[in-house]
Amino acid sequence: MTIEALRWKGDALELLDQRLLPEQLVYVTCRNAAEVAAAIRDMAVRGAPAIGCAAAFGIALEPKESSYDVLAKSRPTAVNLSWALERMRKATDKRAEAESIFAEDLAVNRAIGTHGAKLIPQGARILTYCNTGALATAGHGTALGVIRSARDKGISVIACETRPYLQGARLTAWECLQEGIPCTLITDNMAGHLMSRKEIDVVIVGADRIAANGDTANKIGTYPLAVLAQRHALPFYVAAPLSTFDPKMPDGSAIPIKERPADEVTGYRGQRWAPQGVAVRNPAFDVTPADLITAIICEKGVVQVPSRERLQPLISSAA
Repeated sequence: MTIEALRWKGDALELLDQRLLPEQLVYVTCRNAAEVAAAIRDMAVRGAPAIGCAAAFGIALEPKESSYDVLAKSRPTAVNLSWALERMRKATDKRAEAESIFAEDLAVNRAIGTHGAKLIPQGARILTYCNTGALATAGHGTALGVIRSARDKGISVIACETRPYLQGARLTAWECLQEGIPCTLITDNMAGHLMSRKEIDVVIVGADRIAANGDTANKIGTYPLAVLAQRHALPFYVAAPLSTFDPKMPDGSAIPIKERPADEVTGYRGQRWAPQGVAVRNPAFDVTPADLITAIICEKGVVQVPSRERLQPLISSAA
């Protein structure tokens, strides 16, 4: 892999500090569970699958009961985190289990890419949101992994900047440039205009949690893209591993949505543009209803027109 978001060194976990990209390529060294939890909470590492992998290595570094609690609280929306911690809790050999979770995620992402690439037309202009590539996973990626797997079809990427943390502008655009995938960056509010001018063919995003009925939580701003895609008759695909599915969550209304610090909205990296004293909302995620999703792509295949009934056999097979 040309991009490594996580590197296990045996006695430490090294995380590519995504807060500093694309200007600096710096790794944060974590030697205990609290340091891994801080890296997750502070967005040094992000992306649901990568968070799950990082948490698993956090337990491998410090396999005590309190470690599970501190890691579980670091990112409540991403169900991959609790999924990985549950696997680690049951494992006898913590290091071997963490390494297995990492290796499995890489294999899963490649399978998602293979299934998803079949849905992408030749020469498609693909709109994507946030970052769902090697930086967000053990490698290859979910939604961006589909794009990687379809690159021989002559595709190109339109990356939304993804306010307020700019994961699309800083991370997705950087990943595409690293691998020579044609990429055009737009602000989030340009997507509808390009759709209306027939300059977008497909929308594909990732997920932090998928409820039993197919409702999907993803980075804030995903929901309006799904509404726009339906208005313009464009396919809207969600690419995610089965570890992102939460069968205990009946629908999206119960998915916890974390509010992040106000200073992410009022400015960026020390520069403030909003007036002091203004009230701020900063929910990190929104929920896209299943009836706006054309299909969900996972390692087992593709579920068209997702619903509770269509997803149940898939979820049961992974249990």
